[in-house]
Amino acid sequence: MAFPGLQHIAITVTDLERSTQWYSRLFGADPVLDEDEEGGQFHHTVYALDGGMLFGLHTHHGKESGDAADEHRTGLDHVGFAVGSHAELEQWAKKLDELGIANGGVKKAHYGSGVSFRDPDNIGLEFFTGPE
Repeated sequence: MAFPGLQHIAITVTDLERSTQWYSRLFGADPVLDEDEEGGQFHHTVYALDGGMLFGLHTHHGKESGDAADEHRTGLDHVGFAVGSHAELEQWAKKLDELGIANGGVKKAHYGSGVSFRDPDNIGLEFFTGPE
């Protein structure tokens, strides 16, 4: 039995309205779901990305720590979005610049190339393509 691929990612944010606006600009789309989960433990705002992947923003009704994300703590280091080529990676770097989103520019390594950036809660994000 093959191990299944990722179906969704959910991140906890400190300010749902701010993050929803930011991710809507980044994704170029509005959320497909915005509701409290049925048990009332959290609220989720969810985007449908290409390939069937879902990306969710969660709040826990004021129980969040309020701390900025930090990849040096145990937990999430970053989320990587796959792009098909180095040319597409360059286009995304340009798009980030157009959106006013600070980024590290295209960085190349023997295992592939990426553009790293951060969301309003300091969560690490990256566009990545394998070696060409």
